[in-house]
Amino acid sequence: MTQLFSHIYRLYYDGFRNMTIGRTLWAVIIVKLVVIFAVLKLFFFPDLLADRYDTDEERADAVREALIANP
Repeated sequence: MTQLFSHIYRLYYDGFRNMTIGRTLWAVIIVKLVVIFAVLKLFFFPDLLADRYDTDEERADAVREALIANP
């Protein structure tokens, strides 16, 4: 069983090590994902609880009430 994992590991290790343009493509993909999620977080998912409630206890009560009221 460990020999199977060893073969699989070596397959991926050698494949990624021998990449030339693949590394650039992976870097572009990772940068795009980070930018997309950062933009989504900033503009589309504002922290409403922090805006509406002052303390963590008030936020917890609001979430608890919302969960109980809308099962």
